Amino acid sequence: MSIVASPPADRLLYRPREAAEVLSVGRSTVYELMAQGALEYVKLGRSRRIRRSALEGYVAALPAQSS
Repeated sequence: MSIVASPPADRLLYRPREAAEVLSVGRSTVYELMAQGALEYVKLGRSRRIRRSALEGYVAALPAQSS
């Protein structure tokens, strides 16, 4: 049995892998969203980090689907 740990919600910055877990998408999807400009990120040296507010803003901007 494996235990999957989710990143803490009180974090201010997420690695792309962690952001993918939060959004329930693949890591490559997060990199594609960053490349398209749909998901803002900051560079810290050679690393990319995604602000919690950027994740929340991305989700809030997703169009709602009606049935």
